[in-house]
Amino acid sequence: MNDGVYVGNASSDAAGNRGWLLGHFQEQGDPRHSDAVEVKWGVHPRGEKRARWVEGEVRTALLVLISGRFRMEFPGRSVVLERQGDYVVWGQGVDHTWFAEDDSVVMTLRWPSVSGYAISDQ
Repeated sequence: MNDGVYVGNASSDAAGNRGWLLGHFQEQGDPRHSDAVEVKWGVHPRGEKRARWVEGEVRTALLVLISGRFRMEFPGRSVVLERQGDYVVWGQGVDHTWFAEDDSVVMTLRWPSVSGYAISDQ
């Protein structure tokens, strides 16, 4: 029955879509489909880093530390999130990359959810 309610587990569901739980990429009619926002559950082992810098981002983002120690790098600035609930927000056009200083879990929200726009991890 499709009652407009979806119940899941972030860790389990994230495995199927590179961590992304909610956004334009979910099927129409799925309560997780949204053109307004994207939500990601990121589980990163110690030492993992983004394969390359994100350049020319067209969305605004919020990253919240759930557990661990996680570093965000921006041009000329490094931000370390180390206490549960620490967060960082960056705007459109802000280049960035990241590094998991310890085993880390983070939740990322991006808006808007832009169809056809993806940045490869390669």
